Amino acid sequence: MHVVVILKQTFDTEEKIVLTDGKIVEDGVKFVINPYDEYAVEEALRLKEAHGGTVTVVSAGPERAAEALRTALAMGADEAVRIVTETIDTDEYGISRLLAAYLQTLSYDLILGGNFSVDNGAGQVAVRLAKLLSLPHVSSITELTVSGDRATVVRDAEGDAETLEVALPAVLTAQQGLNEPRYPSLPGIMKAKKKPFRELTLSDLGLNETDITPKTQRLGLTLPPARQAGKLLAGSPAEQAAELVRLLRSEAKVI
Repeated sequence: MHVVVILKQTFDTEEKIVLTDGKIVEDGVKFVINPYDEYAVEEALRLKEAHGGTVTVVSAGPERAAEALRTALAMGADEAVRIVTETIDTDEYGISRLLAAYLQTLSYDLILGGNFSVDNGAGQVAVRLAKLLSLPHVSSITELTVSGDRATVVRDAEGDAETLEVALPAVLTAQQGLNEPRYPSLPGIMKAKKKPFRELTLSDLGLNETDITPKTQRLGLTLPPARQAGKLLAGSPAEQAAELVRLLRSEAKVI
């Protein structure tokens, strides 16, 4: 069984976001595998342990994304591929085109990814990829069972649970609760250094910059306004309620 995991490197969720001239400052920042993608890596490894086969991890990202791929190799993935994006201006549309171009060269049984990335939360890449590859897609899965050429999944449906069966190959995205990702072991870290690691460019994939022209444009990026100090309302409960309504209408402007 060949499972491919698409992953992204993101800010550590404990990092403080700093903006300069409308851009996020990355100097000195710790980057990690996107937490939802980490669930996907773990699930791929569990499928490999249960059914045999190989796990390939692929990321379309800058040079620093190699660190996330090597972490996945240390967890137990068999090979890694980085699609070089240092000089590319693109968005989720373009990333999905890059990944699709690479995956069209492979034979695989399943593609796993995270439900969304914690940096922009778009959740577009996997569903776009499924469309490009003409594969069934199920998002936000919390359980997965594979039997032959079918997969049974339970997905989080706005707090409810939905059970589906899909034919393989398919694209599935992981939600929190699917599993508990393992930590890379010291032997795993040592073995990762000898595992295949490929880097591909646009030309390697038969694409040019026109093929991945962004479909979206960021107009601005700002931090949320600083939280103001709270207010204590005096008087009887009725007077407090009246004052609260007045403040919500005149100051907060939410009613």
